[in-house]
Amino acid sequence: MATIPEVYAGKSVLITGATGFIGKVLVEKLLRCCPDVKSLYLLVRPKAGQAPSARVEELVKCRLFEKLKSEQPNFEDKIIPVSSDMLEPKLGLNEENAKILQQNVNIVFHVAATIKFDEKLDLSLKLNVVTIQKMLQLCQGMKQLEVFVHVSTAYAHCDRTHIDEIVYPPPVDPYKLMNSTEWMSDEMITMLTPKIIGNRPNTYTFTKSIAEYVFVEEGAGLPLCIVRPSIVGATWKDPFPGWIDNFNGPSGLFIATGMGMLRAMIADADAVVDLSPVDYVVNMMIGAGWHTIVHKPSTVPIYNCVSSPTNPTRWRDVEDIPDYYLKTPLEIAFRRPNACITSHPWVFSYWNFIGCKIPCMVTDLYMKLTGKKARMVRLYDRIAKSMYTLKYFTQNDWEWSNRNCEALMNALPDTDRKVFFLDVRPLDWKEYLETYCVGTKQYVLNEDLAALPAAKRHIMKLRNIRWVFNTVVLVALWRVLIAKSELARNTWYLVLNLFFKFFRYFRSPSTSH
Repeated sequence: MATIPEVYAGKSVLITGATGFIGKVLVEKLLRCCPDVKSLYLLVRPKAGQAPSARVEELVKCRLFEKLKSEQPNFEDKIIPVSSDMLEPKLGLNEENAKILQQNVNIVFHVAATIKFDEKLDLSLKLNVVTIQKMLQLCQGMKQLEVFVHVSTAYAHCDRTHIDEIVYPPPVDPYKLMNSTEWMSDEMITMLTPKIIGNRPNTYTFTKSIAEYVFVEEGAGLPLCIVRPSIVGATWKDPFPGWIDNFNGPSGLFIATGMGMLRAMIADADAVVDLSPVDYVVNMMIGAGWHTIVHKPSTVPIYNCVSSPTNPTRWRDVEDIPDYYLKTPLEIAFRRPNACITSHPWVFSYWNFIGCKIPCMVTDLYMKLTGKKARMVRLYDRIAKSMYTLKYFTQNDWEWSNRNCEALMNALPDTDRKVFFLDVRPLDWKEYLETYCVGTKQYVLNEDLAALPAAKRHIMKLRNIRWVFNTVVLVALWRVLIAKSELARNTWYLVLNLFFKFFRYFRSPSTSH
């Protein structure tokens, strides 16, 4: 059987969402591990005055590409940026570019999507569903198309406790819904959204489930496959461990914990957290494309790209995150990291109000008095909102079947098993999460590990401030009690007497010496 690099050799690949987290890793992996790939066409939107070519130049300057640069100095020659806008008719492609793509492209990876959980329903439909329709229309004219890989999410059908590798019926008629949102006002859409999405937690999972149905229905006759990754985290080992470049998902919560801005997390400690390293996800995407090309299945194969069936970890393991940030502290820490897991919203609110909100209010007051911009309360509110947004996923459990993923892994030629690793059983979660935390410091916050001693001194300073503050508060409260109680006064003097006796006892040997 042909290996993955052999199948991709000489092929032209079209990628959407290449400037996003998964897209960057996909571009790097294809160029480095399929060195004979002919070209990568990247659909890129002009942004903030930057042309697509300038955005791609900025993309490849990322540290993620350092290994590729050392192995293939001329890799950029294979990257072809194409100006595109997913919201525009025909993807914003001019006739010349559309014709070039249809004449040359063999493999398509559709990664682009909005991942905002609270996105407005009409915009989420346009970005996650309508773009699928436009991509399929483009692919219908690709005479050499061998596979179209659509990246969905393992939570597309999170209203079910068991999720199989099949396309489920959509919760509503997608075409009637899309037609309706065209004439509805923003106020009407906002008002009706909770009723439309039903028991789904947000518009993201709702539109992703619809997108799968539309993909299969309108893509009939094309070589299709769907990859459903779970929560996507930092790299496990390729091209190096711990690379992450965003605040999305767990990354933002980890950083907030490291800053001391999150003192409690809402989660069921016994619930499984299905976290998939991004390099594992990208291997699954590339492997799914290879598997579809080689085997030419009669139905659309779906791959639940999840870790829990073979190597589960639970939310209680996340309680070690503060310890990891004490070993490798953040320079921007606001308080010494310390957090607990609770399933009770009132406990979450209490600990974060006492441990974060009040200190943030005091800090903002000080900043206002000194003529600086107050921002700590606003930052805390954003973190708390993010935690409430994610609580649906941190308090519930799902079971995924992954027979297709197992079949894909077993079908890999021996030469591909190490390079395109799909077995997550050897993954040590504690080691991975610690590396993940270091990655947030290095690659998201751009903090230098050489400055680690200064960061540790800062953490010690925060600890001492906390001790002094707590001591002052306790003494003040005790003195109030002493003023009203003779028993309290006697106890106070007894404690002081014992303390000084204890102090003199340990000082006497050194004094006599």
